[in-house]
Formats: sequence, C-alpha cells, structure tokens
Amino acid sequence: MFHFYCQEKIKNASITDIYFNRTVKIIKSKNLDKRVAAEIRARKFPCNYPWAVLAGVEEAVNLLEGLKINVWIMSEGTVFYPMEPVLLIEGSYSEFATYETSLLGFLCQASGIATRAARCKKLAGGKSIYHFGARRMHPAITLMIDRASYIGGCDGVAVEESARFLRQEAIGTIPHSLVLLVGDTLKATQLFHQVIDPQVKRVALIDTMGDEKFETIRVAEALGKSLFAVRVDTPPSRRGNIVEILKELRWELNLRGHQHVQLFVSGGIDENKIRALSSIADAFGVGTWISNAPVVDFSLDIVEIEGVPIAKKGKLSGRKQVWVCQSCNFRQTTPWSENTPLCRCGKKMQPLLKLMIKEGKVVQSLPAPQKIREFVLHQIEKLEIDGV
Repeated sequence: MFHFYCQEKIKNASITDIYFNRTVKIIKSKNLDKRVAAEIRARKFPCNYPWAVLAGVEEAVNLLEGLKINVWIMSEGTVFYPMEPVLLIEGSYSEFATYETSLLGFLCQASGIATRAARCKKLAGGKSIYHFGARRMHPAITLMIDRASYIGGCDGVAVEESARFLRQEAIGTIPHSLVLLVGDTLKATQLFHQVIDPQVKRVALIDTMGDEKFETIRVAEALGKSLFAVRVDTPPSRRGNIVEILKELRWELNLRGHQHVQLFVSGGIDENKIRALSSIADAFGVGTWISNAPVVDFSLDIVEIEGVPIAKKGKLSGRKQVWVCQSCNFRQTTPWSENTPLCRCGKKMQPLLKLMIKEGKVVQSLPAPQKIREFVLHQIEKLEIDGV
C-alpha cells in the first residue's frame, strides 16, 4: 500500500546495492573471502560545515548485531570532523558486505539532520527550536527525522507519536485552517482554550487574516495571563521586515503589561533567519531546513586485509583511532597500534572509537535520546558555528 521497506528486509540485508551481492557470490565461489578491517568516514561536509554531529548509531548497531564481526564506533551525538573515522568494522568481508548500503544510509541521513539541528540550536543563542518538518518528508521515516533533530538540539517535535517515543510532550499550536473555519483569530484561540487540556500552553496564531499587531493585542487582552505566546507565520509575500514586525509586537505587548507573552516565529525558517531574529524572537519552528538537511557523505573503505594495511588510492591504509583531549578539545588521528598520545597541553588523550559489538554481541548500553542531546549541547557550547 505504501512505498517503504519493512524492518525484516533491512535486517536481512535485502536492501543492498546489487554489486555487493555479486561480490559476495564471487569471493565465496572462488574461496577469496578474507578477514578485513573497514572504516567509515566523510572527506568533507555539506555546505562547508566545519564539524558535524554523528547520529544513526542506534540503528546501525541494531543492524550489525548478530553478525560475526567486531565494531568500534564513536558514541552517538559525538561532534566529529572531516577525515575522522567514526566506525571501524573487523571481520570476514562476506559477513558484512551486503549491509553497507543500509549502514551508510542510517548514518548519512541522520547525521545530516542532527548537524542541521545542532547548528540551528547554536545560532538561536539559547532560544527554543522546535522541529516542524515531518510534513516535508516520507512518513515512514518520520521517527528517524524527529529523533535526529531532537538529539541534535531541538527542544521538541510536533508529531505526537515521535514525542511519545522520545518521552516528550508534542509541540504545536493551531493551524491556519482552524482560524479560517472559525472565521476569527480570537474566537479560534478561545475555542482552543476551552477544549484543550489546560496543561498545554496557549499559543495564538495571529497572522491568518488580520494585522499581526492588532490581532496580538486582541488575543493578549482577552486571554491575559493564560496566553503563553503568539506565533508569527506570515507568508513571504506579506511579511515585509519581520524584525521590525516582531519589535512592534514586543513593544505593544510590554506597553500593555503582557511581558510574559513570548514571540514564536515559523514559516521558512533557516539558519540565516535564526541568526537575524534570535535577538527578538523567543522560539523558532523549523521545518524543511532540518528535515531536508543534506546528508553527511560517508563512505566505507577497506583499510586492512588479513592484518596487512592496504587501501585504495586516495585513502589512508591501516586502521586508525581518533583521540580527544577533554581539557582543551585538541584532536588527533593516529595509527591504531600507537600508544595513547599525550596532548600538546600535557594531558592524556581519550579514544573516541570504542568497542560496541564483539563477535556479534553488543557490549555497551545505548543511551537514551535525552542523554545524547545533553552530550551534543555540551559539545557545541565550545564550538564556533563557522569555525572549529
């Protein structure tokens, strides 16, 4: 009925590029199968981003669990840089070859979304970011998108099923359709106030038919302390200078004693608009910019065969470890066999690639989304948005 693959087909490697099936058939028929080490890394990031956030790890681990392989991987939510291996697989090539398509798919798209979410959160300067992008993508992957956006830094998501999975409250106001059906902004807001659970914050959508300023004043005067925020979603053809509109709303609200009413902005929000509006807006609803984020272009390459370092041209041979100094955040990639390096500040560095699967068995627990999100936010505090 719908165009998506079931979990069973993904888990049994039915979703794979045909050349992997043909390669496995050849090496098995000619007795060429060998034990290899292979790494996943990205040469560069979309939009020349200097750093990215690793996501999709939980699905990747679930995919590879049960295979006769060893897997070292960075923790989900780790900030990483171009050319750093984020995952290392060791085992017979035929054991995992047909899983490469799905494995990369899990990591590439989720990491792209988490990275965009982290950048939006960083640019917002502490203001709230909510993910409203489910309607822009295939519903079969809504949970993946919402989870990646949340762990990347979004404060909430709009889809109730996703929010339930994340153990959060779904975030949403009212659509323009309700205002049109009722015929008036204030009446629509009052109906929401009468019908919806009082624990849900009251946010009025104030730009469906009337002027933003006068609709805001009407709603604020009528609901008083019950009104939490007003949402501005004005279409581009009518938007004008959105910064000045928001300043005007803030002035009129404060003048009338409604300092508690926050200003939410949605509709075509991207990084540039967040940067421009973060000084006046209190929260942002971001849709397509996050849900349709460009993927992190990971590739998987053999770097060792039967213990001997080897890789195709353009790639560095031999398995590697990525090290970070917890004190000064200095990073270093070294051959796997080297001892723990000392940082240039004199402190001992910590490895980022850690054993996750040993001979098919998962040996580490996977953290909850809330913990991953906290980890991401802690890391990006120290980062520049367009630099290291």
